[in-house]
Amino acid sequence: MKSLYDPHPKTKINGYPDALIDGWDAIRATLQPQGPTLVFDTYPGVYDEKVKTELKQIPHDVWIDAIDMFKAKETIREQLRYHITDDRIFGRMYYGEIDNFIVPEKRAALQARAKEAAEAGQRVIVYGYGASLIATGTLVYLDMARWEITLRYRNGMANFQEDNFDEDALRKIKRGFFTEWRVADKHKRSLFDSIDYFLDTNDMDHVKMVAGEAVRAGLAQMAHRPFRLVPYFDPGVWGGQWMKDVCNLDPDKENYAWSFDGVPEENSIYLDFGNGYIELPAMDLVLYEPKPLLGASVYSRFGAEFPIRFDFLDTIGGQNLSLQVHPLTEYIHRTFGMAYTQDESYYILDAKDGATVYLGLKEGVDKEQMIADLYAANRGEILFDAEKYINKFPAKKHDHFLIPAGTCHCSGADAMVLEISATPYCFTFKLWDWARVGLDGLPRPVHIDHGKQNIQWDRTTKWVEDNLVNAVYTVREDEHVKEEHTGLHELEYIETRRLWIEDEALVENEDNVNMLNLIEGQMARIESVDGSFEPFEVHYAETFIVPASVKNYKIVNPTDSTIGVIRAYVRKPQA
Repeated sequence: MKSLYDPHPKTKINGYPDALIDGWDAIRATLQPQGPTLVFDTYPGVYDEKVKTELKQIPHDVWIDAIDMFKAKETIREQLRYHITDDRIFGRMYYGEIDNFIVPEKRAALQARAKEAAEAGQRVIVYGYGASLIATGTLVYLDMARWEITLRYRNGMANFQEDNFDEDALRKIKRGFFTEWRVADKHKRSLFDSIDYFLDTNDMDHVKMVAGEAVRAGLAQMAHRPFRLVPYFDPGVWGGQWMKDVCNLDPDKENYAWSFDGVPEENSIYLDFGNGYIELPAMDLVLYEPKPLLGASVYSRFGAEFPIRFDFLDTIGGQNLSLQVHPLTEYIHRTFGMAYTQDESYYILDAKDGATVYLGLKEGVDKEQMIADLYAANRGEILFDAEKYINKFPAKKHDHFLIPAGTCHCSGADAMVLEISATPYCFTFKLWDWARVGLDGLPRPVHIDHGKQNIQWDRTTKWVEDNLVNAVYTVREDEHVKEEHTGLHELEYIETRRLWIEDEALVENEDNVNMLNLIEGQMARIESVDGSFEPFEVHYAETFIVPASVKNYKIVNPTDSTIGVIRAYVRKPQA
C-alpha cells in the first residue's frame, strides 16, 4: 500500500485568502508606495548581497547598511571566544543581546543620518540585521528556517560578521546554535508586533512576502488547533533505507540517516493563505504564542521553549549508531549553560530480524579498563569491544527503550527508531563510532573526556532490564481503546502513552502541549470535542502537535484495523 506520509505539510490559514505577495516584482510594487522610510531587518543567514540587488531597485535617496554599526569581526570573535570554544561541536550558550555587538557611536551616526534624510523629505532604506534599531518606518522582516541556514553553511556561507567561508561546517553550525541564533531570536521576538511584512528568502529563486497582520493571525490560529511541522531529512554514514519509502523521499539518494519531524527549534512551518504559502521557522510560533501552545504549567517551567522532540533514526539496511551518552543536568548546566538535558528514549517504529539496541552496562564492568579501551580504540590502537561492556538487547517493532541521561546506549543496525526526547539538540557525547569517518571524510567527533564524567556506572544489566526496557503497564482499557504507559523513566520529565484505538479515544491534555505520532495504521483523524477546529488528518509515521489550548480532543480511527498512537507530554511536578 502506498504511503500517505506528507513530507511538505501546510497549515491552512483562514481569513486572508490573498495574503501572499509572490516574487520580487510584486514585492517591490507593494513596498514602493510605503514610506518615506523602509526598514529591512534580517535574520543572520540571509543572502544579503542578492537581496540588496533586488531591493535597491526600489526608488530611494539614501541607503543605509546596518552592518556598518557592528563591531569588527576580530572584536566579536574575541568577545565570543569563551562561548565558541575550540571544540568542533560544543560551545557555551550565549544569553546576551544584539546591543552587545554594536558600537554605540556608529549606531548613533546611522540614526542621525536616517533622521536627517527623512526630515529633508528624502526616501530612506535601511537594510540588515538590526536595521530596526536605526530607524522607524515600514518594517519588513526577512526570516529564515534554521535548516536552510545549516545547508548554506555547508555550501560555504560564513557566519555573521565573519569570513570563515571554508571553515568546517560543524563549527559554523555550532557558532549559530550557541550564539547567533540565540541573539537573533531574542531580537526578532522584540519586533513581532511591529513587523509590517514578513519576507521569506529561504528559496532565493522564489521569494514571497505576507503582511505581518496575516502572519500573526496565522500563528494564533496554529496555536489553537492541531498542526504538523515541516520535516527535513539528511543522509549519514550509518543511514538506512526505511524512510525513503515510508516518507516518500528521493529513491536515488544513497540513504537517509535521520529526520527531524517534531523539533520546533529546528523545523519550519508552511502557512498556506490560499494563494500560496510562506515558510517560517517553527520557533516563530513558540516565541509569539507560547502560552496557548505550551500551556501555563509548561510555559512557567520552560519559558518560550518547546521541551519535547520527536525525530527519526533509520538504520534499516544501514549501520550501528555511535555508542554514546548524554550529559547529566548538572553537567550540561555547568559546562554548556543549558537549563536542562537531553533525556530520551527509543521507540522502535519498525525493525528487521536481528535488530538490536545497546543499552546500559554489563554487570561487573571494570570502569578504568573500559575508559582505557575507549581511548585506545579512538587512537586507532584497538577496536573497542562494545559487547564486552554494553548490554545488547533484541529490538522488535513497538519496543520502547528508555534512556535517561548518563546511560550508555545506541541503536544497532536494522532498526527504525522514533526518538522521543527532551529538546537540547547537539549534546551527544560519542564514546565509540566503530572506526568510521563522516560523509565529509573527516573523523566523526568523539568526546570521551565529557562522556566519562557522565556515565552512570550503576546502570547495569538488571537495573536496565527492570527500569528501561518495555516498562509498559495499562492505564485504561475498554471496547474503544487500550491506553498504556510506556515511559519515560521517573528521572525524565516526559510521559509517554500509547493508545491502541478501535474506533475513537478521548484525550484530556490537562492544559499541556501534546506531541504525537501515528505508529500503527494508515491514517487517523484528530477531532475537536467543542467544534473549535476542523478535523485534522494524519498518516502513518507523521508527527503532529496538539496545542495546550485545545484542552480535550478525540483521536478517531476511520479504518477497519486497530491504529496505534504514541503521545508525549510534560509531566506536572509532584505536589
